[in-house]
Amino acid sequence: MSPQDQALSFTLNGRPVTAAIDRHRLFLDLLRDELGLRGPKYGCGRAQCGACTVLVDGQPARACVLRAARLEGREVVTLEGLAGDDGLHPVQQAFVARQAAQCGYCLNGMVMSAVALLRANPAPSREEIRQGMRDNLCRCGTHKEIIEAVERAAEILAAGEGTAHV
Repeated sequence: MSPQDQALSFTLNGRPVTAAIDRHRLFLDLLRDELGLRGPKYGCGRAQCGACTVLVDGQPARACVLRAARLEGREVVTLEGLAGDDGLHPVQQAFVARQAAQCGYCLNGMVMSAVALLRANPAPSREEIRQGMRDNLCRCGTHKEIIEAVERAAEILAAGEGTAHV
């Protein structure tokens, strides 16, 4: 460990993780380069597109601007942590069912933001979904399908058809 390195311990997708990091390291770099997770994507590097979204203590956070050192003792869930032994998370199920991806680059952020939205508001109106997803960009234009997928995920969760792992 160099003088700028520090030990970082946090929970990632339900498992404890300890890593030696430079205190200035971005969390997205740690996730992708050291921990091998490919769900969160580098999009803009300015917290404006949402491709890098993860859940930190249940709230959406932009990993491209988040210093890894700020995650000490926190609980982080990435796209890879949503599915359980019994299958995909209901939001993932709905995105597949509604074909709510074209190139898929924004998919990580859309799914993670939808999970957080539905946890805070299990029965959002279409306008509340638009507002809840407004900070995620899709350059392919699948916003209509994305909104429909979030509506379907809310239905799945309300009916108890899927298992919400997170």
